This record gives sequence, C-alpha cells and structure tokens, in this order.
Amino acid sequence: MLIDLHTHSSVSDGTDSPAELVRAAHRAGLDVVAITDHDTTAGWDDAVRAAPAGLTVVRGMEMSCVGRGIDGDPVPVHLLAYLFDPTDEVFAVELERLRDERTGRIRSMAELLAVDHPEIVPDEILAATGESAGRPHLARALVEIGAVGSVQEAFDGYLATESPYYVAKVDTPLDRAIEMIRTAGGVSVVAHARARTRGRLLDPQHIRELVGHGLNGVEVDHADHNPADTRFMRELADELDLIATGSSDYHGGNKNLRLGEHTTAVEQYERILAAATGVPAAVSSLS
Repeated sequence: MLIDLHTHSSVSDGTDSPAELVRAAHRAGLDVVAITDHDTTAGWDDAVRAAPAGLTVVRGMEMSCVGRGIDGDPVPVHLLAYLFDPTDEVFAVELERLRDERTGRIRSMAELLAVDHPEIVPDEILAATGESAGRPHLARALVEIGAVGSVQEAFDGYLATESPYYVAKVDTPLDRAIEMIRTAGGVSVVAHARARTRGRLLDPQHIRELVGHGLNGVEVDHADHNPADTRFMRELADELDLIATGSSDYHGGNKNLRLGEHTTAVEQYERILAAATGVPAAVSSLS
C-alpha cells in the first residue's frame, strides 16, 4: 500500500481543489491519502465525494501551533490532526479563531506590500483564497505582478520572517492543541519537526514532554528533513513509542513536491486508525 498522510488543497494553500487532489492521488498510485489543509476541514466532504474507487481518504488538518524552540524561545510548529470530530465545540471555536488570525495577518501583510506595490489589492487577494488564507496566496500575487519570479523567491524575500512585510499571528500552544485533538477523538502528529530550511527548530525535549499531553506521533520522512534528521526523528519515535509517519506535504503547483514522494508504513497507518475515535477514514466514493 502507498499511504501519503499530508497534502493540501485550494481550501488552504494548495492549488488543486479537493476533488482534483484525490483524483491526482489516485493517478499517482496512492491507496490512502490524507487531506490536511491548514486550520480547516472545509475540503473534507468534496474530497470524500470525489474519491475514485479504491482510494481511502483520511480526514485531517494541519494546525497552526507554537512550541518551545531549541533556543528556549517560542517557535511556530505545525501539528497534523487526523480523524477528529469537527463538531467538538471547544475545538471548533479554536479553529475559527485560527482562521481569523490567518485572514487578519494576510490582510495586514497585503496592505504593507501595497504601499510599495500598488498593484497588490488586499481585497482581491482575500477574495481569491480558500477558507484558510496563507502566505502562498500573497506569493502568487507577487509572481503575477512580476515582483518575483517564483513562489519560492517570494518566500525567501518579501514573505520571510525577517522581512519588513512579515506579520506574525497568534497560534495555539502545542500542549493545548494536542489535548483538544484527543478530546475530539483525533490523533496528533507533529509535522516536519526538523525542517531546518524553514527556520528555528522545535526542542526535542518539548516533544518528549508532549507525550504526557497525549501526542500520538511525529512525521519522520519529509522532503524538508535531511538524512541525519530523518534518522533522528525515527530514533525519537522509537524511544517514545510514537507513530512514525511519512508524507509528501503536497501543495499542487505551489511547491515542487510529488504525491507519494514520501509515504507511511502500513503498520503505522493502522496505529492511527486504532487510536482514532472521532470520524472514520472514508473508503473511496462508496462511503
């Protein structure tokens, strides 16, 4: 089985619609694909309805969190949540707050960019986003006006954390997020914790502490992990008896990543299914 547990659709910062995403997953030979848009479940129903026969869709999400960095200071962290109940009231309220944070941040950054690039129109950018606005929407706008040659160039310059156009947002503390996911019947997995090219790293000791809050797993195989860091994460998963996942982090045309570029072992996927009590995985279009 080929299992990819981390992908994004146009509901957040990917370029494929949820229906296009699951069809692309089927063409890529995947047996299981998780749709994990940022801070939203809005793509779930479309993905499940469009899933070709034989493809299992895992309902998931990537949550914006904050943890403790190696240097002791707060660091942004992405937390993958699988098969949770989206009607859980406390969790739903927090996700709505996160989406509001995203919208406010992208508007603020667009307004700053518009001072130097009047072709940037904040209202138009926000109108073109899915439910969960993100920096890739600004990056595409910068490409369209010719300010940069690629989405990556925008992230390396205009949208980098040290850029004068950058605006921070208030994310959910990791321990609280994990507890909310657990209460909603879901499974939590820290995403790409050793992605050095993205900036400062999460303290591994913080991951150890999160086990006590209900953390289920860590993403081990990922395009942003070098071989040494992949080994480190696998050893950490073994040490803590955590689920070890692998995935593409596919974003369609926004990133040069292939569906199924990294995958999750069947036995690790089965551990996720066994731990979840929120919603089931959806098996093809027959669900």
